Amino acid sequence: MAGKSKRTAEAESFAGLRGARVLLIESRYYEEIAAELLAGAEAELAAAGVSYERIEVPGALEIPLALAQAVKANLIGSDEANARFDGCVALGCVIRGETSHYETVCDNANHWLMELAVRHGIPLGNAILTVENEAQALERARGGREGKGAGAVRACLSLIALERAFIEDEA
Repeated sequence: MAGKSKRTAEAESFAGLRGARVLLIESRYYEEIAAELLAGAEAELAAAGVSYERIEVPGALEIPLALAQAVKANLIGSDEANARFDGCVALGCVIRGETSHYETVCDNANHWLMELAVRHGIPLGNAILTVENEAQALERARGGREGKGAGAVRACLSLIALERAFIEDEA
């Protein structure tokens, strides 16, 4: 792969994922940050030719429950062969405040997302930013395909591709 950029190599590795579907679960608690994360995620999905549906939840702590509800409805996860979605991307932001609520939200949102993803074999990209202030959040969210929303999509697509490769190896 000498001479090709990382971005080109990634785009080629995702070429086989056309037709895949991703569930975006998005917290809009911080509107400007959410818009930046979503823009990056949508740009990366478009570049890969992957379709998506987007749902909104009030805050980062509600993202795992929304994913659990999608699993329960057989929309995603290894328990349902005809699932509507091949993977999930979590988009949100938690900014440290003056109380310990920050740790509660960060720890629980991330723990339960990973627990659900592992238990149900869900390819997951996590772009729940955990930052000290709004400036840090915007720095990480902005950048289109270079921002964290796009990075989470690439993580999810990489895991979908890996899952498909494992299935092909079994056949």
